[in-house]
Parts: sequence; C-alpha cells; structure tokens
Amino acid sequence: MNMLRVGAVIIGRNEGDRLVRCLESLKGQGIQLVYVDSGSTDNSVRAASSMGADIVALDMTKPFTAARARNEGFEWMERLYPETEYVQFVDGDCEIVDGWLDHSVACLDQHPEVAAVCGRRRERFPEKTIYNMLCDMEWDTPVGETKACGGDVLMRVAAFENVHGFRPDLIAGEEPELCVRLRATGWKIWRLDEEMTLHDAAITRFSQWWKRNVRAGYAFAEGAFLHGAPPERHWVKESRRCLIWGLVIPVIAIVTGLFCLHCGLIIALIYPLQIIRLSLRNKRELKLLACLSASFSVLGKFAEMQGQLRFYYSRLFGRVEQLIEYK
Repeated sequence: MNMLRVGAVIIGRNEGDRLVRCLESLKGQGIQLVYVDSGSTDNSVRAASSMGADIVALDMTKPFTAARARNEGFEWMERLYPETEYVQFVDGDCEIVDGWLDHSVACLDQHPEVAAVCGRRRERFPEKTIYNMLCDMEWDTPVGETKACGGDVLMRVAAFENVHGFRPDLIAGEEPELCVRLRATGWKIWRLDEEMTLHDAAITRFSQWWKRNVRAGYAFAEGAFLHGAPPERHWVKESRRCLIWGLVIPVIAIVTGLFCLHCGLIIALIYPLQIIRLSLRNKRELKLLACLSASFSVLGKFAEMQGQLRFYYSRLFGRVEQLIEYK
C-alpha cells in the first residue's frame, strides 16, 4: 500500500505530552502530517515542527471552531500534497493505534461508495475517573454502516470536497452534520471492528463532565435546527429527550408540588425509575457500571437541556456563540 496517498490533519491547543504521543503514533507511518495550532502557549508548535509536521497557525482574531481548524488543515494538505486521496483527521489529545491506517485505507480502497471510516476510540485512562470511564462506554458504538463519525476519522478527499468540508461556524456536532450532507449525496459512512485511537479525555471534575454535556445539548439543538426536517430528522429525537427529561417533567413536578407536595414527589419518582429501566436494559456492562451509566445519563439530560436553551437564546438574540470547552 502506498501510504503517500494518505495524510493526517491534527488539531490542538496546549496539548503538551498528549500531542507528542499523537505525533509519535503517526510519524513512522510514512504519511504527510499537518498540525493546526489554535493559539498554543506551550511548546506544541515547536514539538510538531521537530517531528516533521507542517504547521498551520490559525488566525485567532477570527472565531475559533474545531471545524474551521480541520478545514484549514485540509486546505493546506491539498495545496502541499495534491496527490493525497485519504485524510486522517485526529485530535491532538489522541493517538492512532498501530494497524488502523492499514485497515481503514484498505476498506476505502475496496469500497468506493464509502466516504469515511472510523473505528473504536478508547479512553487512555478509563480507570482514573468515572467521567473517563463514561466516555469510553459512550464510544462503544455498533459496527457496520452508520449515520455519523466523530472527530477521529479517515475521510476520502473526493467526498470531503464534494460537500465542501465542515461547516466552520459550528461550535459542536460538526462531524455528524458533515455526515448528514455526505449521506444526502449518496456516500456511506462505516464503523469498522478495529481499534482506531486512544483518547486522553482528562476529565477529573464534575464541572468538566457537565460542560461536555452542555455542549452535546447545544449540538443536538443546532443539528435539529439545521437538518430536523424529514426524511433526515437529524437529532430531533435526542432534542426531544432533552426537552422532556430536562425541562417538561421537572416543571410539571414543581408546579404540581405547589398544590400537592405528595403528587409532585410521585412525579419526580420517574427519574429513579428511569435509571432502573436503563440499567436493566444495558446488557453489555456489569450491573454496577450499568447503574452508574444510567444515573449519569439521566442527570446529563439537565446539562443537555441547558445547552439547548443556550442555543435558542443565541438564535433569538443573534448572539455569536463561543466554543464550549470542558478542559
């Protein structure tokens, strides 16, 4: 396999040792590397340059998004290496697993209808915090043809160009939104049964986990706003769940409780019942992990609802929203 047909676009800011591990995982694979830096104050640029990566320093006077960073990295890759057929997008806090590029490139070679392939992203330190463990569980999605990918993905250059890349104004959920447009033009997205990346979430505090869910809720709302119409109905179901569990039920319980405290408490019991239901439905995890996952899933709906309200508030008052960062 001629790996000169493959390039990698890495994005990051102040990733430190995580970026070094990311670059080391790619350096020996004979592919072109482009590192897009978004205003790092550590040695990220120097480290990337010393490892042979071409550097793109974003103009930070313009609103920053990961989508914009990936687009600019892709454009740089095209200018310097026009022969590139496939681009591996990867975040600077991740590292590529040995063998992933061989499997993913072979898949795209054999299936010209497939625009993008992703694999199993794993948390590097799942044992450190419950939040890291929840991330690792979240990324264990079904194998086969799928609707969307994440930020780590091998993308066919022709397909990426066909839909004009990521929407640079999206502060969250840019990868699934790109996949909506890819599938609308006939391309397919696959998840392979292969190890792809190790990710260092570094979520050590509840506030970080909460912000991550706020960002997810924001993405749900914006995704439904952009592509919620039939037949796609993109993230409409997820947005509806946020609304019901994060707003409607609490309002009903509080209002009812003002007139009848016992009735309000009975309505609030729907939350522990939902935790029990989700725990019993989870056949893949141990019971304790299933219970923890279900508990955080239910609690996360309140953070997601906050993100939804944030999106609609920004739309209503024409405010340009800033990136929701959790680390």
